[in-house]
Amino acid sequence: MISITSSELNYLVFRYLQESGFTHAAFALGYEAGINKSTIDGNLVPPGALVTFVQKGIQYLELEANLSNDDTDMDEDFQFLQPIDLITKDVYELQKIIKEKKEKLRKDKPRGKDKDINDHEREHEREPAREPVREREKEKQQKEKERDRERERIEKDTEREKPREDLMDTKPNGDKEIVRHEENGKAGDPEPMEICTSSTSLPCEIPSSDLLVLEGHTSEVFACAWSPDGSLLASGSGDSTARIWRIGDGPCNSHMQNGPVNVLVLKHFKGRTNEKSKDVTTLEWNGEGNLLATGSYDGQARIWNRDGELVNTLIKHKGPIFSLKWNKKGDYLLSGSVDKTAIVWDVKSGEWKQQFEFHSAPTLDVDWRNNNSFATCSTDNMIYVCKVGESRPVKTFSGHQSEVNAIKWDPSGSLLASCSDDTTAKIWSVKQDSCLHDFREHAKEIYTIRWSPTGPGTSNPNQQLLLASASFDSTVKLWDVEIGRLVHSLNGHRDPVYSVAFSANSEYLATGSLDRCLNIWSVKDAKVIKTYSGNGGIFEVCWNKEGNKVAACFADNVVCVFDVRM
Repeated sequence: MISITSSELNYLVFRYLQESGFTHAAFALGYEAGINKSTIDGNLVPPGALVTFVQKGIQYLELEANLSNDDTDMDEDFQFLQPIDLITKDVYELQKIIKEKKEKLRKDKPRGKDKDINDHEREHEREPAREPVREREKEKQQKEKERDRERERIEKDTEREKPREDLMDTKPNGDKEIVRHEENGKAGDPEPMEICTSSTSLPCEIPSSDLLVLEGHTSEVFACAWSPDGSLLASGSGDSTARIWRIGDGPCNSHMQNGPVNVLVLKHFKGRTNEKSKDVTTLEWNGEGNLLATGSYDGQARIWNRDGELVNTLIKHKGPIFSLKWNKKGDYLLSGSVDKTAIVWDVKSGEWKQQFEFHSAPTLDVDWRNNNSFATCSTDNMIYVCKVGESRPVKTFSGHQSEVNAIKWDPSGSLLASCSDDTTAKIWSVKQDSCLHDFREHAKEIYTIRWSPTGPGTSNPNQQLLLASASFDSTVKLWDVEIGRLVHSLNGHRDPVYSVAFSANSEYLATGSLDRCLNIWSVKDAKVIKTYSGNGGIFEVCWNKEGNKVAACFADNVVCVFDVRM
């Protein structure tokens, strides 16, 4: 049987105290237990590890019954595992580890030929019988995790709401914009620990001096995007406005000396009161950075200039717009809507050029392949490749078993990635009907995907092309598309991951989750190197072109800009 050392237990308790806001208790334990001298790699220990470890102990009896192929082998099964495995891996991953190590052990211990054959036959006979048990066990484990996570979230929300209420009382009314630069850390959250230094392997909490909080929205902020030159940040909210914030080149702490951030409010309503039907659902800058397109729940797309002036209102859709994309040339704007259609708009005239009515259910995402062809995906499980001027799709991809949430062409325009509620991500080529790769390692729905800015046609042509997928199973996975295999599984979040973004040099990855945490990962090492915990779930994250700032939009109505100079 495996055992946990006192230093490992001390570290788990220290992390639990720190994450729960018991700052002084955490400091005292860290000082007396010498946590700063620990050899434990903090990047491998996810948030809530102690609670997870205790839950795993409670589930021990169930694991006993399901891990072993034979009752007499239970102790042997567990000797193949390490404590960190029980924290970071689910039952099926544990089974895989044990199976692989057992097979290796058998190979290392030569036995009689007849005995090997008999064992192999018995193994095949047992497999079908174990499948229903595994399925039931998986469902049971998942339900237990969901209930425990919900209880933990409710307890933390109760603790966090008290200090947050004080902040909300001081929030301005109307359209007055406030930029709050946090001097003493975020209210209600623990201050960065002095123990978290370069002498340890813990991910470093982003300090308040490297944080700029942009306030002014009066509802959740769903979308954010940097202009190509990096000087402007656009945000879109459920308050029926988009905002354009002018962010300086210097560090975040320089903004307070230079006064409030300049902001433009782009109202999507004419009256005095906000209209819920005009939620800003998506936005994107054109390639030159002089025009911003916004999509709204009212079914209208709008084009604004850098000064916040409305240039055009594009009216044709009969349902909310969920996706907007400029082509590279900038003469066409593509929109996808709940009304099941996609429309190509002539930007110069402000008129619709062509409406594509191929899907039988809402269109969830659209993406240009080049200046004239693009792909669309829908809740009807289908993907269509279309071309301006053509009345029928030039290619149809069918293979997903549930709604397709997002599609993205790789930088060269030769491969199309898709992700779905069927828990898979797939890679397609217009040269064939079936998918090139079918990635099935996620346990829950995949919400979004992003290609690394690497390979042919990018500024990093000699680097490996990767695909990142963000899932409701709380993980982000990195895939090698050339050979079709999983490179890394990034396990640092506790709740669904809604957004993922590569830095311009592809060395870092930003992820945002409903667990309120922003993580900055080293792509090479697959480790969290910077982290920040906010007061609301994160809907989108994005890097500026220099790769020294990350913006994130939160459910508690704020946009945060982080200085992440490495």
